[in-house]
Amino acid sequence: MRQLQKIDVNDIQKFKVQLLEWSQKFKEVVWLDSNQCRQTYSNFDAVLAVDAFSYIKSDFRQAFEQLKAYQQTTKDWIFGYLSYDLKNNLEDLKSANFDGLGFPDLFFFQPKKIFFIRGNEVTIQYLNGSSDEIELDLDQIKRQQIAALEENKQPLEIQPRITKAHYIELVNQLKSHIQRGDIYEANFCQEFYANGSIKPLRAFKHLQSLSAPPFAVFFKNKSQFLLSASPERYLKKEGDLLISQPIKGTAPRSEDALEDAVLKQSLLANPKERSENVMIVDLVRNDLSRIAKKGSVEVQELHGIYTFKQVHHLISTIKAELRPGISAVDAIKASYPMGSMTGAPKISAMKIIENLELTKRGLYSGAVGYFTPDGNFDFNVVIRSILYNAEMSYISFSVGSAITAKSLAYSEYEECLVKAKALRVVLEN
Repeated sequence: MRQLQKIDVNDIQKFKVQLLEWSQKFKEVVWLDSNQCRQTYSNFDAVLAVDAFSYIKSDFRQAFEQLKAYQQTTKDWIFGYLSYDLKNNLEDLKSANFDGLGFPDLFFFQPKKIFFIRGNEVTIQYLNGSSDEIELDLDQIKRQQIAALEENKQPLEIQPRITKAHYIELVNQLKSHIQRGDIYEANFCQEFYANGSIKPLRAFKHLQSLSAPPFAVFFKNKSQFLLSASPERYLKKEGDLLISQPIKGTAPRSEDALEDAVLKQSLLANPKERSENVMIVDLVRNDLSRIAKKGSVEVQELHGIYTFKQVHHLISTIKAELRPGISAVDAIKASYPMGSMTGAPKISAMKIIENLELTKRGLYSGAVGYFTPDGNFDFNVVIRSILYNAEMSYISFSVGSAITAKSLAYSEYEECLVKAKALRVVLEN
């Protein structure tokens, strides 16, 4: 049973910062923030979930089955993540590449304390809590001192897992697969890493200030952290409605307004970028059609162009109506991993990129989000993210791009650097 209380807050931005500072004393933390970005399908501006009453963690074996049992037994809010490597639970696939992070393949928890923010209203739900406990915590939150965004006194030495020359060679190998007809698109990723330590909340705040994306995440599970500036929604369920919003197509920003407008229009007109987007839209439509009512899958928006602080993106929106009798977890399972992070055909692409990439993806290109008590859910795509294992003193971020027959290896490498820019700034300054 959850104790519920609603309050109005005059300075909601200050309250959000204090709330996130206050949350750091807990072992389990999920903070989801839309950063006031315009979203058609948003339920909240921000959510904080802390302090596990119960949890589940698993490797890929039987992961979806365990999650389904946990979600249906709990019948409560649960927050957590699905790693990319859950693919191995779905098909005859493997993840044998280097893993410096050591995160579980799946982790979800039932939080004792949840704060939902919409406008200036905060809805608070405490599991087996009391109004006195809520009032005591609110007093602590409002007294919380806001730490200054101090300089990083120990800049990290970021290293690429592969050299530029090796990256170009591997992209050309991928193009050979495309020319042979093995695949027609693949999302190829590379890792950048460092050994050392960071202050996770400081790094997250810095990343937020640089990117301000609609699907930002601060995740903590004891010594494991995700600091995400994701602009992409993977999949949302609201009743029988499913919404997927894949990103394919990227252009850098410019400080010069005229040049920035040209970059934006060039992206929209670029046949390669548009074809990448269409390929993934078709893949998502195919995935959703397996669980949707006949004739209900539709593309609501194709090649929508959206501008963020660091980049311009092409984003499409696909909707479908879920068939009766299909569970929330089975709806995710039918489309996992998301097509924007694999390629097409999906299974062939996953096999090929596993053989060419040097790092296990883990939580990168997975998804973070939540299930509601009535079986709805909303998940992002874990991109533009820093992963940190404090116990192992290992920091990692990965970036990727879609490789097609028209791809130029050098240009794809430059696109990766554009996507990595904010992450490098956070870690190196």
